[in-house]
This record gives sequence, C-alpha cells and structure tokens, in this order.
Amino acid sequence: MQLKLYNSLTGEKEIFKPILEGNVGMYVCGPTVYSNVHLGNVRTFLSFDFIYRTLMHLGYKVRYVRNITDAGHLTDDGNVDNDRFVKQTRLEKLEPMEIVQKYTVDFHKVLEMFNLLPPNIEPTATGHIVEQIELTQKLIERGFAYESNGSVYFDVLEYNKRGLNYGELSKRNIEELFANTRDLDGQGEKKNPQDFALWKKASPAHIMRWNSPWGEGFPGWHLECTAMSTKYLGEKFDIHGGGMDLKFPHHECEIAQGKACNDTAPVNYWMHANMLTMNSQRMSKSTGNYILPMQLVTGENDFFEKPFHPSIVRFCFLQAHYRSVLDISNDAMIASEKGFIRLMEALKALNSVTPDNEKQSEFNLQEWKNKCYDALNDDFNSPILIAHLFEAVKYIFALNDGKETISAEDLEDLKSTLHAFIFDVLGLQNIEENNNEKLDQTLKVLIELRNQARKSKNFDLSDQIRDKLLAEGIELKDGRDGTTYVLN
Repeated sequence: MQLKLYNSLTGEKEIFKPILEGNVGMYVCGPTVYSNVHLGNVRTFLSFDFIYRTLMHLGYKVRYVRNITDAGHLTDDGNVDNDRFVKQTRLEKLEPMEIVQKYTVDFHKVLEMFNLLPPNIEPTATGHIVEQIELTQKLIERGFAYESNGSVYFDVLEYNKRGLNYGELSKRNIEELFANTRDLDGQGEKKNPQDFALWKKASPAHIMRWNSPWGEGFPGWHLECTAMSTKYLGEKFDIHGGGMDLKFPHHECEIAQGKACNDTAPVNYWMHANMLTMNSQRMSKSTGNYILPMQLVTGENDFFEKPFHPSIVRFCFLQAHYRSVLDISNDAMIASEKGFIRLMEALKALNSVTPDNEKQSEFNLQEWKNKCYDALNDDFNSPILIAHLFEAVKYIFALNDGKETISAEDLEDLKSTLHAFIFDVLGLQNIEENNNEKLDQTLKVLIELRNQARKSKNFDLSDQIRDKLLAEGIELKDGRDGTTYVLN
C-alpha cells in the first residue's frame, strides 16, 4: 500500500516519494497574529494536523515546520500605512509586539483545545530578518529583483523571460495577469503591476522597521516563508501546505523566489486545504455569518442550539476530506455529536466483549484493517476512514449482543487498531475519560476571555460569560489572587 497524495502543482494524485527515505520535511503557512484565529484557520491547521499524525502513524519521521507571521502583512491596497499589525496597534492602543503576543497566545490556546499537536519548529518572521535581507540581496545580485525608492521588488517579467513560469501553481496566464492588474502597490515604484515586494520602505509613522542596505523598512510577506522553510528544511523539501486562499499569490511567489535563488523548485508536493462555510454561506464578519472557535465550543452564538465539545467539532471537521469544502450547521454538528457518542460507546462496549476461539467470525479483521489503511494512503481520506470505523462499530455491537464472535487474538488486535485510528490518527479524545481535566482547561480559557473582556471594558460579554456559567452550576469568584471557580 503506497501513499498517494494530491499535488496542487500537477493537479494529480501522485505516489509519495520523500527526498530522504523514511523522512518527511513539511512546511505549513501559519497564522498572521494580528487578530483572533478564526474557524476557517482551525479547519486548515486541523487538516494538516491529521496529515502530520497520519505520516507518523505510517512510520515516517516528520519535521513539521509551521511559522508565525508577526510582521510585514499589508492590507490588499499595499499601502504601508495599512499594515495589519500597525492598524491593530492603533485600535487596541498597544505596542506591535503586544498585539503579536496576545494573538499568538490565543492561537496556541485554541489549537490546544482542539488537540492539535505542536509543530517541531515554529519560527517567527521577526526572528528571521537577517535571512530575509540576505535572500533579497541574492535575488538582486542574480537579476531577479530591483531596488526602487527604498523598497525592493521581485521582477516577474524578468523571471518569465528566463524561461521560468510565474503562474504555474495557480495555472494563471502571465500575459493576462499583466493585462488585468492595476498598479495598486508602490505608486509607480514597480516596473510591472505583478512585481511583488521583497522589502518595503517604512513610512515615518510605521512602527515596525528594521535597518537594511536599502534603508529602514520591513520584509514582504511572501519572502518570510521562503526564508524560514529553506532554513529549516533545505532548498528543496517534500511538502508545503496551507489554505486554498494562499495558492495565489503567496505560494506562487514562494515558488518563484525559491527557483530564482536556488535554481530548483523548492517543494515536491504542494497541498491545499479547502474552505469552511457555515449554513452554506461563506463565513464573513461583514455579513454577520461568522463565529469564533471559542463561541462554537461555549455556545455563545446565534447559530447553534448548544455548545459542542472541541472533540466533537474536530470529528465533524474530519468527516469532510481536506480538499473538499466543509459546511457546518446546527444539524451537522448535532449529527456529528451523535456519531461521536456512538463511536465512544462502541469502544466502551468492546471492553465487555468475551472472546471465543471456537467459532469463526464473518467479520474479516485483516481485510477491514487493509481498507482503513487504503483510506489513509489515498490522499489522507479521513471521511472514508471514519466510514470504515463505523463498520467496526456495527460489528462491536453485534459482538456485545452475542450475534457475532471474535477470537482473543483478534479482540486485542481490534482494540489496539481502533485506539490508534481514533486517538492517534484522528486525534479525537474520550470526553468521558478526560472530562475533569478538559473542564478545568476550558474554564481557565473562559476565565481568561472574561478577564480580557473586563480589561477592554466589554462588561456585557464579561457578565454573559459569568451568568452562563452560573446557569450551568459553575460559579466564578473574583479575588486578589485572580478568578477561581466552584462547581455547585
């Protein structure tokens, strides 16, 4: 059974052949930490957490790198005064690194809540300014970049003149790109509209700035990932992942930077997770069709009739293939909760099964295991894996009712295999077994959110959290040493 994965670059499923046998280098674009991580981000990172877990389960040694973008992220108009970090510092009256720390902490808390494994390396853009300046200088020296008024741009037209292909990942025609794009960035600084910033000159009011050979400025967003991925995984590595929205221009630019710098395509397999919608509509703050991950877990929203445990949310997300659009709704979450409970009940029932070595079972355990591994090896097909798990669930309840039999050896094999698929690969957690620990963790997160709301003078939200918890029999007590809770 060979692992096949869908390569966005070729548009085909391909047999996975790592550069170094038995080892995988995987880079996934991480969050831009100027605001709370949203549910769509969680879906992307959860998808690659499942891929990471699967690779390890299949026996690969994985170096998983996921960055933190904490500088140089402009809004769509390209105006340096509209840097997202700078805008947020003005809104919250905080220093840029306070914004970074606040939302990095939030990001980690949310992902831990959904039981995502941390990456092996989590580099930050601000921690790699030197590397980015060196890459920019190299691109200038090789004729792929030019300085203009204190900023440095990648020359897309020159890149294509040399027989390279800007647009190969997104399948965009370069002539059409030039014809249909207005110059929104640089106010005439750029030679061509599609040229992208490697280094941006900082305006006098711009807070985040570093010295460079071209004056004070900050790095371009696309360059950050090239600098960090190649530093920790090499000039060429196995897998690069991210959300579908990053395919163009971000990943397209990474390919161009890698080829221009090192004369080789930087990545063998490009993987992209698809979008998350809610009630069949795109999630958007502007339309109001939007909730944060914590609001789904606590029930503090107008879309879902009740709170849902993070493991149930995770189970719901994994019932869609990572390349498919995932739509969540109240009905979908209720159905996922029922399915999750039945899965956990089957595991519990399995412990009560008495083996019988005399009778032959109609359930072929090895054939079932092969089908489960076929699903994993077929581009990490989590919904098919889950469907096969429920074949085992049906068998377990038949065993429990005395309608089926199993040998002692197969019983132990089934237990260990289910445990591996459910907890190690899918990353689900047994809510009943982890109830007290998870309750404590969840309440600590809620207390922290309430404290943030109070500091921001959002007393309505603060009171809502307190009153909702009290209605569930959990009383918050504020004291000199902080806030504690009592279960009534």
